[in-house]
Amino acid sequence: MKILMVNKFLYPRGGAESYMLKIGAYLAAQGHQVEYFGMYDSQNTVFNHAGIYTSNMDFRKRSFAQLLYPFRILYSLEAKKKIAAVLDDFQPDVVHMNNINFQLTPSIIDEIKSRGIPLIQTVHDYQMICPNHLLYNFNRKEICEKCIHGSKWNCVKGKCIHNSLAKSFLGTIEALLYRTLGTYRKVDRYICPSYFLERKLLDADSLFQGKTTVIHNYIELPELKTELVEKNKKNYVAFVGRLDFEKGIVPLTQAADLLPDVTFMVAGSGPQRQVLEGHSNLHLTGFLTGDALTQLISQAALLVVPSICYENCPISILEAVSLGTPVLSVNAGGMAELVQPGVTGELVSPITGETLAKGIEKMLAQPDKLREMSQNCLSIRDSLLSLEQYCQQLMEIYQDVSNAVKGRDAI
Repeated sequence: MKILMVNKFLYPRGGAESYMLKIGAYLAAQGHQVEYFGMYDSQNTVFNHAGIYTSNMDFRKRSFAQLLYPFRILYSLEAKKKIAAVLDDFQPDVVHMNNINFQLTPSIIDEIKSRGIPLIQTVHDYQMICPNHLLYNFNRKEICEKCIHGSKWNCVKGKCIHNSLAKSFLGTIEALLYRTLGTYRKVDRYICPSYFLERKLLDADSLFQGKTTVIHNYIELPELKTELVEKNKKNYVAFVGRLDFEKGIVPLTQAADLLPDVTFMVAGSGPQRQVLEGHSNLHLTGFLTGDALTQLISQAALLVVPSICYENCPISILEAVSLGTPVLSVNAGGMAELVQPGVTGELVSPITGETLAKGIEKMLAQPDKLREMSQNCLSIRDSLLSLEQYCQQLMEIYQDVSNAVKGRDAI
């Protein structure tokens, strides 16, 4: 099968990129033809035969080109024209989109579907129902779902995008534009990484009815000698993730202050690193991968995932469970789907420094229960979805959607 993978970034940058690149590499290894379309960048690691990409949009650098960004992030004629050339050159059997907003824009959906090509999208955030992607108001520091059932102009009223009236205005216009055009109705199947996200989509708009499929994220299981897990455990609490506000950096720091005798190992990088610095019991390892990350997680007494926003399917939780490390997370979003309270970890709500500290203290005070949870985690290790199993399900979706599209075209 010929598969065109679409994402705004074509190099390892975040979760969406890692997801796409690993799937593409696996499918190519299985004999499928896989090409990629996205934004040009010198860091790109994947390409298309035509050598055609959209021009780079760097929102961090000041330049004359940025004057045109407000128009290009709403409906990119450039992306629409260039993907047309790639489609004509590659002639894919199916297109699999990931993150496209702002740099590529949903304008490419119109071009793809004008050719009758089956179109699948993996939904990595809440972009289609929330202009700021996160269902969270950073000004009021609270979950916000006003745009789901109310006016999208709530985004402007709340200055929900980076506390900027201008950015919030553009985000609102984008949401209204594609709702008016009915662009998202053209996508044949939406892959949701959590049942929570699926419910939010279905609750927000009838256009998603009958078009969603839930598949939890896959995990590449590292080799592990399960009999050594308990022996190698150390008495520290681990955090793994991007060091940013929505990941719960503030409650994590507050919990550390409330538990001065508890050691926290923090793996990751990001703009909020300075918030964590200067706390004697918070040890920052920087960004870790491979064996170093596996060792940090597997030796932890527990892993905390204190995100203040609705996470969909955090890989860190799956990794921890696969390595026999119980998880303390939030009873919200897709996080609650991955942790069995009292079995593989615990859930707290609401998430504050105090609730997180109490949860950590309670779990560490019960070493026998922690050991039991660790064994429970290991017992379900083999039931976690592997990359191979995930791609098998993905190919079934590709074929199912292709058959449905052909059936509609034949009528």
